[in-house]
Amino acid sequence: MSAVLGTMIVSLGTTASVTLLLLADAGWHWLQQPGDSSARFVQAALTGTGLFVVALLAHELARRLAREEAVAQRNRSSAQMQAEVNDLVIETLAEGVLVIDAEGMVHAANPAADAILGQGLAKLSLPFALHAQPAWHALAALSRQTFARRAPQSEEIPVAQARGAAREVRVRTRLTPTSDKRADSLCVMFLQDLRELEARIRTEKLAAMGRMSAAVAHEIRNPLAAIAQASALLSEDLTDPAHRKLTDMVQHNAQRLARIVDDVLDVSRARQQRVLSLGEQVVLDPAVQVLAEEWVRQTQRKGVLVALEAPGIDVRFDAEHLRRLLVNLLDNASRYAGKGEGAIQVITTLQRAGTNRPALQVWSDGAPLEPAVQRHLFEPFFSSESRSSGLGLFLCRELCRRHGATIGYERRALVAGGPEGNEFFVSFAASENRLTQ
Repeated sequence: MSAVLGTMIVSLGTTASVTLLLLADAGWHWLQQPGDSSARFVQAALTGTGLFVVALLAHELARRLAREEAVAQRNRSSAQMQAEVNDLVIETLAEGVLVIDAEGMVHAANPAADAILGQGLAKLSLPFALHAQPAWHALAALSRQTFARRAPQSEEIPVAQARGAAREVRVRTRLTPTSDKRADSLCVMFLQDLRELEARIRTEKLAAMGRMSAAVAHEIRNPLAAIAQASALLSEDLTDPAHRKLTDMVQHNAQRLARIVDDVLDVSRARQQRVLSLGEQVVLDPAVQVLAEEWVRQTQRKGVLVALEAPGIDVRFDAEHLRRLLVNLLDNASRYAGKGEGAIQVITTLQRAGTNRPALQVWSDGAPLEPAVQRHLFEPFFSSESRSSGLGLFLCRELCRRHGATIGYERRALVAGGPEGNEFFVSFAASENRLTQ
């Protein structure tokens, strides 16, 4: 016991004490009976030797057991830490993860799986049957197929949602390794929303296209300016109306190309300069009035009404950027609006419904936009018109993001019972310095 519970010195000391007691007992018997005690000395010596051997072996075994226990404790701590890390990684994965057994019972699911499946998965208590929801029958069938074939599976499955249309999900399955291929395996199912995957791919493509477009725009700018200047010089010496018409066509198309190049470069600058100084601000109503009148003079557009209903409000927005924003919105409205009075209306308001922020609205009486067009309104290089660069509304969104504003679209009537039209609205981040009325 001393060898198991104590140190080596304690165990050897205890054994030596017991051996001395045995020898003392043999000596006492020798004093009493001198001729009959030699066997007792031999027995005491052998017993003491045996006790020393037992003490050494017991202590060594105790040390090994202690080492094994320490290793097991360290392994247990490492396994617990690894499990916590795995749980954290699974919880934060953008991919949905389900852990399913051979009976089709789900033993683990992360928040991304709940968001993708959209049937209140997080409210179910684990474990639960995957086939409990009709919308998940295809997932349960893929899990059974994985166990039956003992091989990974991959498939794109439409999953019905509690609200809205079905969602296309890419599903991949893997089996956990096990020594017995017929038992104890678990199926780990990975779920990936195809819309997010396509959006990420599209974003990467658009970023590459934007860099290439900016480089091309820089190269086009100089020869385009030379063409426009040469056309202007040539038109000064021409008297034939037909020739002057041709030079006018060259100048008009050169100007259109120059606007497209400027749009591309503006988008590149807007994406590179995200942060705006909080000191840059503009008084909303006077700025909108001046910019709208300037646009009407340049385009000779009739029927534009301006209603200023945000007196004394200044907003955090650069004046030149506000000009680009309003000109792009007015150009867009002018393409589809009618020719009557009030076909285009520019309105400022102190607050828009549902927000507490000053707003700018550009309304036009054009035809309703197709749902497919609405989904891609603010994407770069998207346009329903072949002669447009498709960068105007995208540039508006980038400028708004840079200044802490938001831009949106809706189909509505300005007054109850009035005609409906297309409205683009911008909700500004109001400056802390409000002007007095």
